[in-house]
Amino acid sequence: MASNSDSIYYVLTHMNTHPEMVTAEPIKYTNVITLSIPDTVKVADADIYFPDQKLMVNRLSPDFVAKNGDLLDYFYRFTAQEIPNYHDVWVTTSHIVKKNAYMVELSYE
Repeated sequence: MASNSDSIYYVLTHMNTHPEMVTAEPIKYTNVITLSIPDTVKVADADIYFPDQKLMVNRLSPDFVAKNGDLLDYFYRFTAQEIPNYHDVWVTTSHIVKKNAYMVELSYE
């Protein structure tokens, strides 16, 4: 399942370590951030996890959230949430062909 994928972890880690490559969309909902990186970044199984012009939506497993809490907390700071916690994280991914970008949306609940 995509939510437990090394590809998702890799992209999030890449965004964290290379913030200059990240484009952020304006916040529309207090618990959601939408980011993108150039599709020139090599991602394993990109056709599965970043389908062209389609959305892939998955709930991150509790194990993934627990194991990668620091990484997810990094992105949580960019939300407009006032309460400093979350239980579930949903990830929506896509390849936006016209923008030559991989889109990642994180929704914290």
